[in-house]
Amino acid sequence: MFSIHRDRPDTALNSQFDSLMEAAGDAVFRLNAETVILHASKRSGALIGSGVALIGQPLPALILSADHSVLEGAVTRALETTEPSKANVRFKTPNSALWIELQISSYPNARGETELLAVGRDISGQQATEERLRHMATHDALTGLPNRSLLSDRIRMAIAQSRRTGLGFAVVALDLDGFKKVNDALGHPVGDSLLRVAAMRLSDTLRDIDTLARVGGDEFVAVLAGAVSEGEIQAIARRMISAMQLPFDIQGHTLYVGTSIGAAIFPEHGDSEVKLLAHADTAMYRAKETGKARCVVYSNEKFTQPEHDVSMEAAMFQAVRDGEFLLNYQPIVDARSRQIMGFEALMRWSRPGLGMVPPTQFIPMAENNGLINLLGAWVLKAACMQIRQFQEVAGRPLYVSVNVSPRQFRNDQFLDIMDEAITLSGLNGQQLLLEITEGILMSDPEHAEALLTEMTARNVRIAIDDFGTGYSSLAYLKRFPIATLKIDRAFIKDLPASVKDAAICDVVLSLASHLKLSTVAEGVESEEQLQFLAKHGCGLIQGYLTGRPLLPEQVIELLKTAQSLPAPVHAPQ
Repeated sequence: MFSIHRDRPDTALNSQFDSLMEAAGDAVFRLNAETVILHASKRSGALIGSGVALIGQPLPALILSADHSVLEGAVTRALETTEPSKANVRFKTPNSALWIELQISSYPNARGETELLAVGRDISGQQATEERLRHMATHDALTGLPNRSLLSDRIRMAIAQSRRTGLGFAVVALDLDGFKKVNDALGHPVGDSLLRVAAMRLSDTLRDIDTLARVGGDEFVAVLAGAVSEGEIQAIARRMISAMQLPFDIQGHTLYVGTSIGAAIFPEHGDSEVKLLAHADTAMYRAKETGKARCVVYSNEKFTQPEHDVSMEAAMFQAVRDGEFLLNYQPIVDARSRQIMGFEALMRWSRPGLGMVPPTQFIPMAENNGLINLLGAWVLKAACMQIRQFQEVAGRPLYVSVNVSPRQFRNDQFLDIMDEAITLSGLNGQQLLLEITEGILMSDPEHAEALLTEMTARNVRIAIDDFGTGYSSLAYLKRFPIATLKIDRAFIKDLPASVKDAAICDVVLSLASHLKLSTVAEGVESEEQLQFLAKHGCGLIQGYLTGRPLLPEQVIELLKTAQSLPAPVHAPQ
């Protein structure tokens, strides 16, 4: 600490003061109240490396103009209080800017005039580390592009600016057509290299004021700033498509991929981040379905439900934010012992003041507006976590059955989401049964086969939901790794009186037995139905007879009190 003897003449005092400054290891500046340098230690000159005489210069002249306000604030605080104040500022040097932490104190000199003492410490290394950490938190590690977190900030900023200026902007969603085949055939290192090159090409098609982010896998989102018309969007999209159609030379391979693009404009197509992203995603899937390598701009007329459904769609976006969706669990029971073997997770929407919304209303809407991917990921993770709690109560393994929508099945991130759900919950893969429809299999058999193979490699089981109501092609039972057939309630409700339904169920159960597939009968509501199914070899049943969908706390109470349901008076032979 510097010691000032006020009974000495001013020049002697300053001389002693300046000598002490020279002995200090840090850069030290003595300033007048106007921040003009009266003396600077040799360390100051060496640190700044300017080669310019420092005495007589205003201290702000040595600092980048962007940091002048920071310095001014610290000086003001030092002059107004007896406490030292700090300022992190960048000093100009011949080669670059140098981050210096200044600690500024004020004191009266021998003449009673206020002077300032600024002690500077080089914190460039610390600032560089902090900057790297900030960059890692907001940027994708593979491509260096902004990540989903920074993208969210940019969209919110664009919305705020648009509301001030009245100028719109566009959100553009795109992914790479054919990327998955490259990744599967040549491995992740080649796929990662391809993504890095693709990111650079896409960035080159945009303006400096635009933002391009990688949000996962081969999915990218761009924010196009300013008043963007559909014509401008299409022009930018054509540049992106052309850039992606050029061959990629990656690690000795010449590769070809394309891109499909969807766009949504603020505020016409959405007044929030969630709506804009969902609608851009919806438009992108429409581009894929109608030929790929093209851009589709969202349309309120073409993509949404009739006018009376618009309010419900808006409520759905709000419900996602407010956590109004929940899960019920319907028991799946052994047809002979009636022991509970697992549960099907069923998504429900409870609207405050309006009650439950039927899934037949909101599921197709979520599929259409893009929210199904977000909701489906939540269902998968929540159901796996919940079934772990159920089996802790039961004291034995249970399984959970989860429906997968067509859009989820096409999502390149689905496997990652599934892996995360299994890992976080600690379940064995066999405890997860994923239900898909026949239509999903037949719409893109090659993609379905590859994805189902990946799932079964993780021991996850696949069930065909509503068996017999779709394409009913027996070829897929041979081609695809199916574990379970779920017999649709349409064939159950008139059993055993209906001769035709009885014959169909008998054939399906016999077929499943020969193919070594397990079976679940849906919609079982009577003892007569159960006994018929058990007699003809159906392994599992679910329906109102053995349990309605229950809240998690109701399931826990059920498992605590009884893990098997009452057996029929006459057990099937």
